Amino acid sequence: MSRTASCSCGALQAVCAGDPVRVSVCHCLACQQRTGSAFGVQARYDADKVRLVGPRSTFERTGDGGTTGTYAFCPGCGTTISWTNGDAPGLIAIAVGAFADPAFPAPVRAVYEERQHPWVTLAGIEQHEC
Repeated sequence: MSRTASCSCGALQAVCAGDPVRVSVCHCLACQQRTGSAFGVQARYDADKVRLVGPRSTFERTGDGGTTGTYAFCPGCGTTISWTNGDAPGLIAIAVGAFADPAFPAPVRAVYEERQHPWVTLAGIEQHEC
């Protein structure tokens, strides 16, 4: 099985083989800023199961834990497609919304709940202290 995530203009794609290792929700302030939403949702894959196709720019940011995240985004439309984190070597995160698939597997874990907007409720998801 293969799934393809793409940016808004379609120029940058992430072709992902198999199922994700984990799908999670992140309430950190950086994910809120990156997505323009109240939280981010990502599917983590083994890096060797993801192929990025098309033009991309990158941005690096140091996270709360001191590790560096590298974000790949479309230089045309600005959509963030993927990122890697120093705290998860060998994995690549893909923005779940970029799959544009309502049947994509649901998140099973949430992090940075202390930054969660008070009106957000997520049922059946493991809460993880960061």
